[in-house]
Amino acid sequence: MKIGRYEILDEVGQGAMGTVYRARDPLIERTVAIKTVPIAQLRQEGADAESRFLREAQSAGRLSHPNIVTIYDVGETDGLAYIAMEYLPGATLRDIMNKGPMPLDLVLDTATQMAGALAFAHEHGVIHRDIKPSNVVVTGRAGRVKLTDFGIAHLLNSEHTQTGQMLGSPRYMSPEQAMGREIDGRSDIFSLGAVLYEMLTGQYAFDADSLPSIVYRVVHEAPVPATSLRPQLPGALASLLTRMLDKNPQARPDARALVNALHALVPVAPLVPPPLPSNRISRLLPILAFVTPITVFLLIGVSIIVIGYFIAPAPQPASPATPPPVSDLQDAAPQPDQDAETDSQPSAVPTETDRPAQKLPVEADAYLAGLDKKQVELRITRTELLLQYTEQHPDVMQVDRQLEQLRIERRRYLQQLKKKN
Repeated sequence: MKIGRYEILDEVGQGAMGTVYRARDPLIERTVAIKTVPIAQLRQEGADAESRFLREAQSAGRLSHPNIVTIYDVGETDGLAYIAMEYLPGATLRDIMNKGPMPLDLVLDTATQMAGALAFAHEHGVIHRDIKPSNVVVTGRAGRVKLTDFGIAHLLNSEHTQTGQMLGSPRYMSPEQAMGREIDGRSDIFSLGAVLYEMLTGQYAFDADSLPSIVYRVVHEAPVPATSLRPQLPGALASLLTRMLDKNPQARPDARALVNALHALVPVAPLVPPPLPSNRISRLLPILAFVTPITVFLLIGVSIIVIGYFIAPAPQPASPATPPPVSDLQDAAPQPDQDAETDSQPSAVPTETDRPAQKLPVEADAYLAGLDKKQVELRITRTELLLQYTEQHPDVMQVDRQLEQLRIERRRYLQQLKKKN
């Protein structure tokens, strides 16, 4: 199958705009993403919708910025209008936000990259019009943010579009856009404010059970203050968020001023922990393992202590005259309530250094030694990842999950040994 000169490799997904494909450009041996929309569907949106689609795609194609997806080609073929653009492997911001409130340093980094892209676009006369988490792709180990669909997706968000397809966007629309008024770059700032609010709190800034109710809240109501959901937010960030979500466009900062304000907030990021998960994402508690970074000096100190403790020589088998190791005593102690809580809520910080309340002899064996060895390796790996602070989040989450599973398995195994003895 081909679209224009592009050889279709596979289908990536379906959306309001039609189908998205991964394709190959045979002229330069490059993998691209092809977004398509039936021309007949465009014409239902109005007599000039087809020409506006091509014109706005061409305008977006003139934007060259590290945080904006690159558009290579625009055209029509066999009843389809298509856009060939940079293929981005990675997750959308929506996928990441579904895991709950994000660490503040990651929130500020993401918002700063998005604001930088908007500042560049606005300075070149291009408004996005549809800023929302699903139009943001996070790609690469460094967490590069890329905005997609500049000036395009809104063309199908008209009265002809099904309500189910619109439901994702009204939560992020500016009041003036929801009322059908003329908009400028400050509309994008409001939308970015709604995304920022959700990254910080894990809740929508504007939510309701129906589309009209959502639109009413966007136009008339202020969201619950973010500080009531995350009390330790810096006052400067809360104030900036309030200005971004002001109903009056003139009261909002422009994108360039927003970039500068976000940069000024970066030093406070490691000091603020994420809030408790909201009811909306409580079902995801077992996989919530984002670890909030702390200051570099404290991080290094903890790392030295952890590494120094766990690379010490392994303890000898316990005898009547020798008390068993601290970690064995704690794991062997009957803790039915703690077991139930730990199995559902993985702990981000190990607690095996606590003093035990009882002393129980434990016979060393190969299986137990293997668990201990794996715990040491994972803790050292976790410490090394924490020291690499800018890229810690996805890898630390995996290591923490494995550590918790090992700790649970180790405690259960020790309890079985106790019953046998």
